[in-house]
Amino acid sequence: MGEVRKLQKKLRQIENLEIKISLTTEEKLKISRKEELRTRLAELQLQLSESEGGVFNGANCTNLFLTEAEFTSLKASWEKARFRLRLLEGHNDIVTCVVAVDNLVVSGSRDTTVKVWHVPTATEMKNLGGHTGGVTCLSAPPPEYCRRLARSLSLSDKERFVLSGSADCYVKIWALSIGQCVKSVYTFNAVTGLCFVPEGDGYITTGSDGGKVQVWSWDTFQNCQSVNAHQEAVTSLQSQGPLVFSGSAEGGVSVWENRCSDRDPLRLLHHWSGQVTGLGGGCGGRLALSPRGDRVLLAYGRAWLKILHWRTGEVSRLTNHSSITGVTDCVHQTGGLLIGSSYDLANGEITLNLFSLPQCRYLASLTWPKAPRILCFAAWTTGSGDHRWVTGGRDLIVWEQLPSSGKQRGDVVVRRDSRMDSCLLESEGDTEGDEDTDDDEDNDEGEGRSPDSEEDGGSGSWLRCVLQ
Repeated sequence: MGEVRKLQKKLRQIENLEIKISLTTEEKLKISRKEELRTRLAELQLQLSESEGGVFNGANCTNLFLTEAEFTSLKASWEKARFRLRLLEGHNDIVTCVVAVDNLVVSGSRDTTVKVWHVPTATEMKNLGGHTGGVTCLSAPPPEYCRRLARSLSLSDKERFVLSGSADCYVKIWALSIGQCVKSVYTFNAVTGLCFVPEGDGYITTGSDGGKVQVWSWDTFQNCQSVNAHQEAVTSLQSQGPLVFSGSAEGGVSVWENRCSDRDPLRLLHHWSGQVTGLGGGCGGRLALSPRGDRVLLAYGRAWLKILHWRTGEVSRLTNHSSITGVTDCVHQTGGLLIGSSYDLANGEITLNLFSLPQCRYLASLTWPKAPRILCFAAWTTGSGDHRWVTGGRDLIVWEQLPSSGKQRGDVVVRRDSRMDSCLLESEGDTEGDEDTDDDEDNDEGEGRSPDSEEDGGSGSWLRCVLQ
């Protein structure tokens, strides 16, 4: 098991090196060993699965809402699902964030630009330049808050706005139809997380690379609150009604209540450390979160998703990869569907795993040949109820669900991993020995590590690379 963890660590470091802009000779040499390490990891993975009968087998979760017949029907429909993929070309660096606005997709990239795409035609409509650092996060205010800002700027009531956060310490507000920045907010910190809170007059909430959470008025764009909320970078901010959820690189999660006040509107309800969530053990990680009711789904570059019951601190685990070589980067909930992205360190395969909500039962996995690693995800449904998704990373790709009655072939391979059927929801107590607690023993034949060297953590150095 120790050798497996070391190989995982080396492969994660290589994946992070590959997204750097410039490489040293030593780093190029490490990357050249990728296939050799993958082969060895695959061999060990096979040995472990044969000797242990599968590390991730867990107890079946109770089917609380869907009847067995309903679940069987839903599973069968996803096994027949077809998607057309379309590549959106234009960014010249990694796409770090995406958001959907009506028939538009807005993407942010480490190349410092924000781009607006028309989904039906897969064409670039606007190239929004203005940031001087990599764009790390995006958020789209609801239409009613857009109308208020549009009126104050003498723009059309139909104008839609998108907020972008960047390593240059600015939040910029873009009017999509005219393709212009209408407001810039200087935050004094590299922005690593961003969400709009549609409560009261509206609030912009930002997270920084130093762990600070800040709140800004939608009316005046003045700072309302600054809190040193986390020990390390805030990597995810999400709102749910009056609640704001922040997740950080050290694996901690905070839950805030918005009291709609001019000063200090956020009140801390709960904070759960990386020791509680089980996501600690190394700085530089990237925690992505998705709240739903009293549960928060957490992805932290491991083969599983964590489910935090934020009122009680109870934690359970949902397997998102059938082996220990999987890395989960994204988690998203849309309608009755939970979607987790999975990247296999051993063979480079990327899949999107689908689960039914709320009981988190495995439905199917979607993949396609030579798929790039997915670092960000957005989803919505069309008027006919079909799914449209957009994924970002090295490539920006639109997924369009095809009608079941049509004859057009899909671009995506839909399969069911039989090993995932027995890898359902597990209580944290059942899996204490399975945590991937990386150590610092990996020194590559005696190589030293400087304090500034890249850390492990699945997508551990992803954030640092974005900020460079």
